[in-house]
Amino acid sequence: MSAAEEQAAKGQRGEEHSTYFIDADEAAELARLMQQDRLVTEAMGGLLPELETLPAEAQVLDLACGPGGWALELAFYYPQVEVIGVDLSPSVIEYANAQAQARHLANAHFTVMNILQPLAFADATFDLINARFLAGFMRPQDWPTLLAECRRLLKPGGVLRLTESEWGLTTSPATERYYALCSAALKRAGQSFSPDGRHLGITPVLAPLLRRAGFEDVRLRGGVLEWSSGTPQHYGTFKNIFVMFDLLKPFLVKTGVISREEVEPLYQQAVAEMQADDFWAVWFWLTAWGRQP
Repeated sequence: MSAAEEQAAKGQRGEEHSTYFIDADEAAELARLMQQDRLVTEAMGGLLPELETLPAEAQVLDLACGPGGWALELAFYYPQVEVIGVDLSPSVIEYANAQAQARHLANAHFTVMNILQPLAFADATFDLINARFLAGFMRPQDWPTLLAECRRLLKPGGVLRLTESEWGLTTSPATERYYALCSAALKRAGQSFSPDGRHLGITPVLAPLLRRAGFEDVRLRGGVLEWSSGTPQHYGTFKNIFVMFDLLKPFLVKTGVISREEVEPLYQQAVAEMQADDFWAVWFWLTAWGRQP
């Protein structure tokens, strides 16, 4: 931990370029990520539904932790566990540390690090490494390097847990068009496993990536959230999606999948259709986990 704090203090990563498809320093994105964390954790059935328990005084690392929603909740419910979150954005890390202090969570710490580079922790430090929704900035060629680094950081028997999703399915033509444009834009940016750019393509490769990296006892658990009109999760998920769609406009225009003039009316139509009484929708995700030999 002291090495990580020293690296953060030196500001070695403050000028690094982010491949995340949204500006992480946007206040709206900060709020969206906190809301998304709550939505997903609740829909998944808890913070660690796949694991029976954590070792006493376990060390946990949360990769690309964002504003720290998952890590803060884990630190609250497991006060004997030390939770460390790392993220590329200094402002996001500052927010997460402020939240930990405000909630008196002395076992939660956040520091600035780039998970695409070697991390400033000793070998065999962690019992659990968690990561959710890395596909927004990871390129296919980055995954083997990251998973090798996770193996270095995990204790024998430690667990790496990855959760990723595709866009989901809806009855809204404009929303489906927006999803398709996002997939195409990520393909053009080199941040997609999809062979044709029609999907993100991340969920089919999670288990094979873990096995190729040398993890054992690799398992999968799927999840689904219905956010059709009239359901309890409709408004929260709708808010998450329309904010994300708004923040994605510059990325879509920059990659050339749609013009600046075309994106705004499409966005407005999607927002309107997502609020219609006959709007039906589901969002899927997949968690893959494996053990360090």
